[in-house]
Amino acid sequence: MKKQQRTLIVMLVAVVTAALGSYGVYRAVLQMPVREVEVASMQVVVAAQPLAMGTRLHPNQLRLVAWPSRNPVPGSFSDIKELVDRGVISPIGENEPVTATKIASLEAGAGLPPVIPQGMRAISVKVNEVVGVAGFVVPGTLVDVLVTARTGGNGPEETMTRTVVSKVTVLTAGTKYDQEKSKSGEPIPTSVVTLSVLPEDGERIALAQNEGKITLALRNPLDVEPTDTKGIKMPALMRGNSPEPVIDRVKNRVIKVVAPPAPPAAQIYTVETIRAAKRGSEVVK
Repeated sequence: MKKQQRTLIVMLVAVVTAALGSYGVYRAVLQMPVREVEVASMQVVVAAQPLAMGTRLHPNQLRLVAWPSRNPVPGSFSDIKELVDRGVISPIGENEPVTATKIASLEAGAGLPPVIPQGMRAISVKVNEVVGVAGFVVPGTLVDVLVTARTGGNGPEETMTRTVVSKVTVLTAGTKYDQEKSKSGEPIPTSVVTLSVLPEDGERIALAQNEGKITLALRNPLDVEPTDTKGIKMPALMRGNSPEPVIDRVKNRVIKVVAPPAPPAAQIYTVETIRAAKRGSEVVK
């Protein structure tokens, strides 16, 4: 028998032996009993569907699931009956545990009232799609409230715009509590915006809405500084950076145009210097 034939036979026997061994191990693994490790769990109530702010909870909107006991959810519930007829004050996603921080108490009911923070008031302003920042004013956003109105006092009436309340939280936008269209980031039509304000700010907005036109300015949520402006009148807007005229209030005519004050001239100082045996002077502004 030639050497090449012997080598081929040895390789063939090795391959067959390896295949038989692998098949035997595979069959042995399949016949091994499955060991189930029991994990301690507890029952937790989760949302069976997305729940929008203001929703009154019903049993068909909730379900119980097993949750690992070693990782409990703070404020969770284990009985669906404890949540029936309670209002949702923060949106809850599907399969998300329902916690005490996202629902109102039973006596608070549902809808908008339990959503209003303690010490605050809810006031609605009527706006159109453009005034409502093209539909991007949605619940949870921060806005400034501007009013455009006619002002007069002792002089002639002038149109003026000013920020009356800043950093206001939007509670609802539109006519429904659920904002399904805004989840994808798309603008939604806005007709009525409900704001959460302090009582004194509510008075300002009510007066502004009655005497002028309301405009909403959208804010960055990280911008927490209050808006402090003096407002702008129509003459100042049209004048731009020109000098402010002085008006005779009695004859209602322009007396003169006051130019802005010139900057003060820089003061010049002469400093005497002595270097070795030489004396000199330097000019310092």
